[in-house]
Amino acid sequence: MFSHRTGWELSPNRFTEVQRELAAAGMEVLDLTVSNPTRAELHYDAEEILQAFIDPKAMDYDPQPKGLRSAREAVAAYYREQHEEFELDPESLVLTTSTSEGYSFVFRLLCNPEDEILVPKPSYPLFEFLAGLQDVKLVPYPLLYDHGWQIDFPSLYKAANYRTRAVVAVHPNNPTGSYASDAERASLNAFCGEYGLSLIVDEVFLDYAHDGIARSTFATNEGVLTFTLSGLSKISALPQMKLAWVACSGPADKTGAARERMEVIADTYLSVSTPVQLAAPVFLEQRKNVQPLLLDRVRTNREELDRQLAKQKACQRLEVEGGWYAVLRVPVKGSDEDLAIDLLRKMSVLVHPGHFYDFPSDGYLIVSLITPQHPFRVGIGRLLELKNE
Repeated sequence: MFSHRTGWELSPNRFTEVQRELAAAGMEVLDLTVSNPTRAELHYDAEEILQAFIDPKAMDYDPQPKGLRSAREAVAAYYREQHEEFELDPESLVLTTSTSEGYSFVFRLLCNPEDEILVPKPSYPLFEFLAGLQDVKLVPYPLLYDHGWQIDFPSLYKAANYRTRAVVAVHPNNPTGSYASDAERASLNAFCGEYGLSLIVDEVFLDYAHDGIARSTFATNEGVLTFTLSGLSKISALPQMKLAWVACSGPADKTGAARERMEVIADTYLSVSTPVQLAAPVFLEQRKNVQPLLLDRVRTNREELDRQLAKQKACQRLEVEGGWYAVLRVPVKGSDEDLAIDLLRKMSVLVHPGHFYDFPSDGYLIVSLITPQHPFRVGIGRLLELKNE
């Protein structure tokens, strides 16, 4: 009755079952996986944000496939102000409701059924679902850790074949927090150029460099056909406003055709709401208020994590450059899922096991650095108490 695309295993795993069990029992759990910034105890300028919806122009429906020009100009202004005064052509942008929708558009543009996309491992688990819904096959390439994360280019070359259409890079990666270096960017361009591939770059956490040094956007990349994805969800910590975009760059002979086809795909869906597009300048301006709060939270929690880790030797934090997460390396005494369940049952602490992000082996836990400070401090203490038993 149903398509093979939706043939997922829908029964809850053990980890989810335990969470539901504790919730049903009314147990208070310290959640160290907070990823929703609207529930991270941040101060938003609610009055200004909500006032932005009161625009009489919202009563007029003007279906522009790539999005309203005013909204695309607001996105271009963000890049100009935040990233090296880069002048992004608004005509290179397609607005979407989310980066997930942006991925779907790009996958549809580049791939026939059963074509392949190379994706980093470890990384965000949503890729598998997005690709499956587009009848696209994902082929992983590893990120290696040695005092920092690097792309394993020999493995990347081995993963490519005649069905490969593109490479996904996450800049910075989620959850490792590793940016693509200048050398890696050059190597990605060389690889894609050699194999005739496109580059798809997820930059939702780009602005959250822990050292405060801005990293370059791939939206400036001209070496190969490149699709750069980002949006309000992380930039302005407004996931509920549902506005994202895809920026197309690269050689002129390729970008022209890509933009034309993307416009037709976007015209088919016409999914971004007019009130949100009209409010885009205000929403993007809000990043100037919320990003410093989030970066302060990230730095404070990272320092607290390091302070507690320094008192023991069993666990360590892996190097992280940006984003909202930290990866902990822990002794392997069983599966990561078993350890996460033990933390829930014995310590009432919620963390994510590494296999959620496709880590190659056990011994990894993921915590969110935007967790409110008190539960983060107490929760890390409990985590280390259990690991040192």
